[in-house]
Amino acid sequence: MTTRLMQGVWDWSKSIAVALVIWLVLRTFVIESFHIPSGSMENTLLVGDFLFVTKAVYGAEVPLVHRHLPGFRQPRRGDIVVFRSVVDGATIVKRLVGLSGDTLAMRGGHLFRNGIALVEPYALHVDSTRSETPSERARMRAWQIPHLALGQDTAAYVPDVEDWGPVVIPRDSVFVMGDNRDNSLDSRYWGPLPRRNIQGEPVLVYYSYDPDNWRTWPFLTAIRWSRLLARPR
Repeated sequence: MTTRLMQGVWDWSKSIAVALVIWLVLRTFVIESFHIPSGSMENTLLVGDFLFVTKAVYGAEVPLVHRHLPGFRQPRRGDIVVFRSVVDGATIVKRLVGLSGDTLAMRGGHLFRNGIALVEPYALHVDSTRSETPSERARMRAWQIPHLALGQDTAAYVPDVEDWGPVVIPRDSVFVMGDNRDNSLDSRYWGPLPRRNIQGEPVLVYYSYDPDNWRTWPFLTAIRWSRLLARPR
């Protein structure tokens, strides 16, 4: 009986170990879950959305060595991307609005890429006249000065959150912004994002609940049924 019990425990242990290894491989190289904690991507992504993020599309990062496997394609303008923050290393989601070599600017809250005003049906604007604090504007100016397009008067240049540029995105970098343009800490504040920091692309909202409708069992009573299985775009 003892031998059979030990054999059963061993068999179960092997099954659990194999399952854990498979889960770790999938989580590291293929797909991972991500939770939306803030409103910076409203109304595309909402606080309380839970997403599946595919890592294979751009090439998953190999742990420890910080190198990427070959991906299916490169990031494109308009992609929603999950990335490692250059500020604190946190995992963040934003929309990619510019690639290396692109010239970007904002005028009155409207985004221009390579001199052309973009039509952005996903962008949420509440106050296109909003102005940042002097310290934040100085922070924006500090990173933008080296990347200003030729011909700009750097001495008189004072950017603001809704009016800045044109700046040229440097090599091996991208520019990301939240769809909620009036409430997003993004590349406007801390500059271009290194391409290597991009981790994946959200592909599916597998669960969503409304945190403002908090009750005893919020995961049951506050479900946003219409968002389940939606594809972020």
